[in-house]
Amino acid sequence: MELVVQRGHTFWLYSQLFQIPLQLIVDSNKEADPMNLKIGETIKIPGFISSAYTIQPGDTFWSISSKRNIPLQQLLFINSGIEPTHLRAGTTIKLPIRITWRLIDGKKNYDYETLVRDIRMLLTVYPFIQQGSIGNSVMQKQIPEMIVGTGPKKVHVNGSFHANEWITTSILMTFLNDYLLALTNQTCIRNVPSLSLYEKTFLSIVPMVNPDGVNLVLYGPPDEEPYKSNVLKLNNGSKEFSGWKANIRGIDLNNQFPARWSIEKERKPKEPGPRDYPGQKPLSEPESIAIANLTKRRNFDRVLAFHSQGKEIYWGFEGFEPPIAETIVSEFARASGYKPVRYLDSYAGYKDWFIQEWKRSGFTIEVGMGVNPLPLLQFDEIYYDNLGILLASLYM
Repeated sequence: MELVVQRGHTFWLYSQLFQIPLQLIVDSNKEADPMNLKIGETIKIPGFISSAYTIQPGDTFWSISSKRNIPLQQLLFINSGIEPTHLRAGTTIKLPIRITWRLIDGKKNYDYETLVRDIRMLLTVYPFIQQGSIGNSVMQKQIPEMIVGTGPKKVHVNGSFHANEWITTSILMTFLNDYLLALTNQTCIRNVPSLSLYEKTFLSIVPMVNPDGVNLVLYGPPDEEPYKSNVLKLNNGSKEFSGWKANIRGIDLNNQFPARWSIEKERKPKEPGPRDYPGQKPLSEPESIAIANLTKRRNFDRVLAFHSQGKEIYWGFEGFEPPIAETIVSEFARASGYKPVRYLDSYAGYKDWFIQEWKRSGFTIEVGMGVNPLPLLQFDEIYYDNLGILLASLYM
């Protein structure tokens, strides 16, 4: 929601009037000078939207405030260009509406277009978050990164490395929405103060590493060539793509990292296909290159890669993991009921590479149980289990 600065207005005044933490207002208006707001300047108030209302005969700001349960001062601030003592029937004013509900629906087939639309909506209502692109997919879809928080601890989470594990994207986006909702309403999530997380943590979310693959699983081959012909060939002519894990070129993005990659190359498929092929060399694909470059640039303190399925948490690699990783994974297990697994006969994954290169905590979380793509009937259970993991990743 936007309003126009009048004489005497300050960020602190807006914070008190709209009951929004001051830091969120500051972070929503990075181009404004908090110490010298200019009259006529447009300011964004996070956590609110404005709704149009047509003045009826006999209406006053006071009566509208009473009927709509909106503080009078909020009405006056958002309608600063209207003379409150001379309301005319038929005039349109704005009503400030506090958002107290989820804006996005994660319990549906969550494709790339839904992701882009939901991000745009969250940015409009919660302008203190940041959004950028870490790079493009094979088919030139931008791969978005969302950033929340200003703290020194840098935590990264990602989803949908594997195409038929797209439920991880909807889980992460639902968490993001709930986190933002708690921040603007100054509430806790499972007794964890949301504003404390915001002040202590820099959270990076890449909800969909493999957008081409996700859309392939959900809708079948794209219309564009040569991608359509290529994926049909790699899938042996079948139009059933529910088992597809790879990117659109048939390369498994989570077998792409230089962490004993040669082992995977020897024992995995030798040609592109629906799953497991590690490519001709590490980091050959634009999606894996993008997430690797992001990780180098951000210098994260810990990373969490969400996959499905198995209800397990993989947390070690070749003894490179730091001692604190065991403490963290124990809390993850307590919060979720998932089983911690230190070592696995699997290499070349994103968390393997992170642990190897930075000697910091990295985790692969296998959400839910069953055959991918997991049914949306599991969504609520998966979200409940992993909410504890996501919160613990921020407060520990």
